[in-house]
Amino acid sequence: MGDHPSQKGLAEFVSEAQETVEALDADLLRLDEARRGAEADPDVLNAVFRAAHSLKGLASMFGVDRMARLAHALEDRLDDVRMGRQPLDAATLDLLLSAPDLLARIVAEEAKQSAPATAEAAAGLAERLRARSEAGAPRGLDPLADLDLAESTLQVLTEYEEHRLRAAVEKGRYLYRVRASFGLTSFDAALEGLKGRLKERGEVICALPSSDPSEPLTITFDLLVASAEPLAQVAAAAGSPAEVEALARRAVRPAAREAAAPPAQALVPPAAALPALPPLPPQPPAPDAALASAGAPPAAGPAGRPEAEPMSLRSLSQAVRVDIRKLDRLMHTVSELGLLRLNVARIAERLQAGDEPARLGLELVRETRGLERRIGELQGGILEVRMVPLEQIFDKLARMVRKLTRDLQKEIDFRVEGGEVELDKLIVEELSDPLMHLIRNSIDHGVERPEERVRAGKPVAGQVRLRARQRGSHVQIEVEDDGAGIDDRRVREVAVERGLLDAGEAAQLSRRDALGLVFTPGFSTARQVTPISGRGVGMDVVKHNVANLSGIIDLQTERGRGTRFVLTLPTTLAIVRALVVQVSGRSYALPLSSVLEILELRPPEIRTIESREVISLRGATLPLVRLDRFFGLPPPPPGPAFVVVTGLAQQRLGVVVDRLEGQQDVVVKPLGSALGSIKGIAGATDLGGRRTVLVADVGAIIEEVMEGDVAEAAG
Repeated sequence: MGDHPSQKGLAEFVSEAQETVEALDADLLRLDEARRGAEADPDVLNAVFRAAHSLKGLASMFGVDRMARLAHALEDRLDDVRMGRQPLDAATLDLLLSAPDLLARIVAEEAKQSAPATAEAAAGLAERLRARSEAGAPRGLDPLADLDLAESTLQVLTEYEEHRLRAAVEKGRYLYRVRASFGLTSFDAALEGLKGRLKERGEVICALPSSDPSEPLTITFDLLVASAEPLAQVAAAAGSPAEVEALARRAVRPAAREAAAPPAQALVPPAAALPALPPLPPQPPAPDAALASAGAPPAAGPAGRPEAEPMSLRSLSQAVRVDIRKLDRLMHTVSELGLLRLNVARIAERLQAGDEPARLGLELVRETRGLERRIGELQGGILEVRMVPLEQIFDKLARMVRKLTRDLQKEIDFRVEGGEVELDKLIVEELSDPLMHLIRNSIDHGVERPEERVRAGKPVAGQVRLRARQRGSHVQIEVEDDGAGIDDRRVREVAVERGLLDAGEAAQLSRRDALGLVFTPGFSTARQVTPISGRGVGMDVVKHNVANLSGIIDLQTERGRGTRFVLTLPTTLAIVRALVVQVSGRSYALPLSSVLEILELRPPEIRTIESREVISLRGATLPLVRLDRFFGLPPPPPGPAFVVVTGLAQQRLGVVVDRLEGQQDVVVKPLGSALGSIKGIAGATDLGGRRTVLVADVGAIIEEVMEGDVAEAAG
């Protein structure tokens, strides 16, 4: 990248380039969806064009030549499409959709400052983008020639506006001139409002200041609008006092009548008259190098070159865009904290000078309460700044689904809900790859082949749903398909075949415990291994990654009906409200988001079921775990004990502790690589008085206890 830019400059480039590539990717997907059902939205096409232009300028400024050349070629091809010189057909769209992946790989190389391995691929794609289509539909007389539009207006139209006007005439749209006057002090907002209303009825081709004299202190605009709707509906959308008139056709010269555009009576052609878009060409399944078996050679690409490994969906930049108003609130809180600090300092000086201790003590208590409130506001503001919507990764997953459906030649109805739900930025990034793996498995092995679905009486298009819901201080994310489901009998067979269990032990497992074997490393029920994924292959990694986020994953499935994975995660891992408890003389912090209630433990109520201590809680059996035994601590002295009832998703566990010390806001700090692998510990925190305690990972403890039960049953 250029001449070794500073780390700050590199971070700025990576952040801005990644955001632009993601916007380009999302808008290209919108074009793909629009192309299937109707004409592409010109506004979206222009947004894609601007994104390519921005990438070209950004890459040129930072000296990333291969990106600049690729973005330039992409910009040229998009300009041909938006100007009507080339159609937005399936082949063109597939070519355009291949650019974001390669651009993202270039950004990744620059972020790591590694050798530019993408140079050849970028040059090849740029060459394909520049290739011009030889075939072109012959054009008759210019359809604008017989349009009743002033020559002075035609002369001031840009090339793009003229193209959009010509395209509207050729498609048989009604054309309207909308005239409206606005006050000089507010015309910009009023004009945008009028455009917004008219866009609901058609396309606003241009807005030009009128040459006719207007009232003093006003400005008049003429808007050219193309619409398939009659004048009355467009006039209703424009509202008063706008004037709407239909543009008529001029008389067509007899000699040119055959070559001219269709007459005004046939303004909206029937659907059958519109050219059909070619179907998407079938593609062979593309191997997934990340999930292929070890030692398998990578598949060759179109030119005989190995395909690059699929990129992770994680963002390369850790930057978060923040609304300036949120920062203003934080600054206000900081200034309030500064005033409180001065007040506390003055009280300390007066105490040192020998003033009345009792009165100053009351003042100190009052200032301390104010300090607590302001610190709470500051913590809340910081958490708010860290939160980002899940749609950041949901949009990337939608593009991945499109590619997989092409590779596997399956029809997938992919729906997303809850993209507006927010999570901590770091959780969102760590969550992207597990979700990607779950969705790949659903599409590859969950959803049946089209002919199998027809035989089963299902729609040809398989349904895959990605949902996010807020559940108090947690977020639940579901990945669901309507495929064949997971056969728990097949799971038992595989477990016996691989020597994990003998036939008798497998038969004794409950259905839930049997399905839990899917998360065993390397376990798969798939009879045929595919290069894309395998139901169960890598599921242990998914579960491990979710557990690292203090979350839990639950599997629900029904044969012939489908499978649902439910992930339950905390909204943040940065600042949490915790319950401080004591076990064998040591203190631990339990996140309050996982604490449901607290009970006093009465020894007579404890029962033992299959070597596990349990108690009865409102008619339900609650398994217990003694925290001293879990962490290998010496047993506590005899005395009273408490049960902290914890829960995530549908799982419940009673954590037995010696004492309850109270609640406190804690900042969770990582333990580092040496201690980070300790089961059941999420990090450490300072409680004041130079006292450091460990923060328990409730999700990991629940998972460990439940897995231990399965292992004991199997052993």
